[in-house]
Amino acid sequence: MPALPALCWGVIRLPLLVLRLGERLAELAATPFMFVAIVLSARFIAWRFALASGARGRLVNGALALLLLVSAQLLQAVVLQARPLGEYSASRDPVSGEGGYLAMLLLFALMPFMLSRRSQQQG
Repeated sequence: MPALPALCWGVIRLPLLVLRLGERLAELAATPFMFVAIVLSARFIAWRFALASGARGRLVNGALALLLLVSAQLLQAVVLQARPLGEYSASRDPVSGEGGYLAMLLLFALMPFMLSRRSQQQG
């Protein structure tokens, strides 16, 4: 189910935003949507799989999720698109493709931990 919104965003972003705004602005416009997807998916995973509330377990889960996400993305670029890793890395925009995206990846890895801290403060 999480793949469907990402697919829909790709269908909208590519023809409409990239052509009108350029790659950088289109990727920056995607950042708030990525943030919402990260929060919602982390909350769903924590609920669905009853993650332990301990900091270490949540950090390990986030790191594992990050490893799987980056592996899938690199697999897509190198194997499915037949692009060398250096070319893929060089094609990323320095602002939105590196800075903004790396910030979202860090947030993605830390979100299970951050949500557990928030629930402990509320409870």
